[in-house]
Amino acid sequence: MQNLKSHIQNETVCTLVHTTAEKLNIEAFLIGGYVRDLIMKRNSDDMDFVIGGDGIEFAKHIVSALTPSPKLTVFKTFQTAHFHYKGKEYEFVGARKESYQHNSRNPIVESATVEEDRLRRDFTINAMSIGLNNHNFGQLIDPFGGIEDIQKQIIRTPQEPGLTFDDDPLRMLRAIRFAAQFNFKLNDNVFEAIKSLKSRIHIVAPERITEEFNKILLTKTPSSGLKLLTNTGLLNEILPEMTALSGIERVGKYAHKDILLHTFEVVDNVAEFSDNLWLRWSALLHDIGKPATKRFQKEHGWTFHGHDAVGTRITEQIFKRLKLPLNDKKEYVKKMVSLHLRPIALVEDEVTDSAVRRLLFDAGDDIDDLMTLCRADITSKNEDKVKRYLENFNNVTIRLAEVEVKDRLRNWQPPISGELVMETFGLQPSKEVGIIKSAIKEAILDGLIQNNFEDAFKFMLDFAYTLHLTPLKKK
Repeated sequence: MQNLKSHIQNETVCTLVHTTAEKLNIEAFLIGGYVRDLIMKRNSDDMDFVIGGDGIEFAKHIVSALTPSPKLTVFKTFQTAHFHYKGKEYEFVGARKESYQHNSRNPIVESATVEEDRLRRDFTINAMSIGLNNHNFGQLIDPFGGIEDIQKQIIRTPQEPGLTFDDDPLRMLRAIRFAAQFNFKLNDNVFEAIKSLKSRIHIVAPERITEEFNKILLTKTPSSGLKLLTNTGLLNEILPEMTALSGIERVGKYAHKDILLHTFEVVDNVAEFSDNLWLRWSALLHDIGKPATKRFQKEHGWTFHGHDAVGTRITEQIFKRLKLPLNDKKEYVKKMVSLHLRPIALVEDEVTDSAVRRLLFDAGDDIDDLMTLCRADITSKNEDKVKRYLENFNNVTIRLAEVEVKDRLRNWQPPISGELVMETFGLQPSKEVGIIKSAIKEAILDGLIQNNFEDAFKFMLDFAYTLHLTPLKKK
């Protein structure tokens, strides 16, 4: 283990905490994730300090001694204060204990001893601390065997896990997040406690749940966390639409794959190529409409016709319920779910320029992400089939590039504006203006005209004649 004392001596805020603690005759410790990451040789920019007294007042002393003096943000309810300084986040808290009423989302926070504060920490690996007073400066305090649990790669709670999770149910999600993040296992008692208390997650605010869920999706191999969520029952509490994907149904010789396991594999495949959280969400939800559209056709087998459109509607509902961003992120995921079959259709059918243009038009600048998702969606165990599909995808990619160079359809802007249509024919805003603009777009996508002003203007004049519209004579 590296020399902890020499490390914290090089941290300006740590040495300032040391001198301030001695001056005020207060206990002070560096605690939690920073200590854990220091031992695991992981980078961390968040430092948490626990103070044997008023953490907010102590933080004010620290801020006033720094140059330039950073802005201090105070949360009196939780007895915490934090500030940002030279690229790192620092949080100070007075030793405390907190608990939830059975039906409340807001914890009851009470003052406590430093020992009680350590006991209320979520996991043994996060309860380790480093002393910052003269008598223990640089010493590791590990009251619950955090070092041993790191060596054994185990997630364990300082006290009985039922108490830990009942007090703060979000810790059930955090347990799974840390297991996925560090490639650790859940202690058996922790696993069983989560299974038993899974319904308690509903008292936690959706925003806090999605923050942890997003961190699970952003791990190197998201399926490890997603499978733990499934096996403990937490996934069904948070995303019941996902657990509806689970299982295989057979009729005679026909069976469909386990869509949930397939989905986890798709998420992992995307994670190999992209850190984009919302592309990972797209992978997670791309088949979410299949249970509602599953049908059995005699002599054909299982079908899921229209699951892309149904999945798009379900995605909207999930984003609202989980308080995910209702902005361009939601629209991006809906677009991916809606379009994820389109490149596959180009693989299976003869690729026409018109079909390629329409895909480019609908996907816009997200076409590369869509192709990543579609490649990830190939999870067959038949290696020859996978090879054939990937080769076909490569051909589609080449065609996309060729058509894009020629027709410039990413983030397409119409060559003829509505204002010009109205000016040319003396129209007010009306249905006819929309019809003309739509006809120009369709003509470009069908390859009848080139994507430029001259061709579009000539087409507009010819098409307007069918609507009995005559251009105004120029004065």
